[in-house]
Amino acid sequence: MTTSPGTLLSLGHGYSARALARRLLPQGWTILGTTRSPDKAEALSATGITPVLWERSALLEALDRADYLLMSAAPGDEGDPALAVIGDEIAARASRIRWMGYLSTTGVYGDHDGGWVDEDTPADPGSERGRLRVEAEAAWLAIPDLPVHVFRLAGIYGPGRGPFAKVRAGTARRIIKKNQVFSRIHVEDIAQIVEASIRQPDPGRVYNLCDDDPAPPQDVLAHAADLLGVPRPPEVPFEEAEMSPMARSFYGDSKRVRNDRIKDELGVTLLYPDYRSGLASLLDEEERTAPASSVG
Repeated sequence: MTTSPGTLLSLGHGYSARALARRLLPQGWTILGTTRSPDKAEALSATGITPVLWERSALLEALDRADYLLMSAAPGDEGDPALAVIGDEIAARASRIRWMGYLSTTGVYGDHDGGWVDEDTPADPGSERGRLRVEAEAAWLAIPDLPVHVFRLAGIYGPGRGPFAKVRAGTARRIIKKNQVFSRIHVEDIAQIVEASIRQPDPGRVYNLCDDDPAPPQDVLAHAADLLGVPRPPEVPFEEAEMSPMARSFYGDSKRVRNDRIKDELGVTLLYPDYRSGLASLLDEEERTAPASSVG
C-alpha cells in the first residue's frame, strides 16, 4: 500500500521520532515536532521539523493541521502528558486522524526469568514505570475512532547511543546477573517498522520492536570492546555493583521478546537483526564521520 505524504504531529519529538522524520521528510511529509524549550525550536527547524511549543494553544493549532499522530513521551504520575493537555480535543478529532502511533516499551511484560514473550503475553509490569505505560497504552486505545497502533520497544541503541564511549573511557562494567537477558533494537529499525505501519494501518494492533538476538548485557559490552581492540570491561557481580535506582530497576526484568509480527504482518526485514551487525554499523559510521585529524 502506498501512502501519499501527510502531516505528522510528533508529540514528544525525541530520539526515535527524529529517526522516523529522517525517513519521511525526503518523501514530502510535513513533521510538526513538539518541544518544551523555545531555545530548541531553531535547532528543530534546522532539521526540517516545524517546531511546536508544548503549550495548549500551540498544540491545538498543530493538531488541527495534522492527519497523523505519533506519541513518544513517557507518562508521568499524572498519566500521559499529551492526553492530560489536549486529550479531549484529540478525541473530538479522532475520526479524521488517519493513523496514530504510540511508542511504548517491552517493560510492560515484566519479568519472565529469561523466557520468551510475544504480543499476546499479558502485561504484568514489575515496576511503577511499566505500570504507567500499561495505563497510557489503555488510555490511547480507549479513544473511540482513533486508529491507534502500539509499538513496544526493547532497549534502544543507535548513533550517539551505543556502548563505545563508555568502553573507550574505561568506565563501562560488565554487570553479571544470573539468567539476565535483554532484547534491543536499533533506532533505524524502529523508524522503518513505524513507517511500515503507517503504510499498512491495522488500528488496535500491538507490535514488539526488537531484533532477533536477545542477549546478556555483558556480552554486548564485551563485543564492543573487541570491535575497538581494547580490553573487555571488568566483570562486576550485580549484588556488588554501584548503580542508580533507575539502572538497577532495568535488571529486575529478564525476558526474550519475539518479533514475528513485524515480519509476518508488516513485511519488515530488519536492517540490524542482532547487536553484532548493529554495533559494527555504528563503528563504521563513527569512522566515516570522524575528522581526518582524529583518524589513524
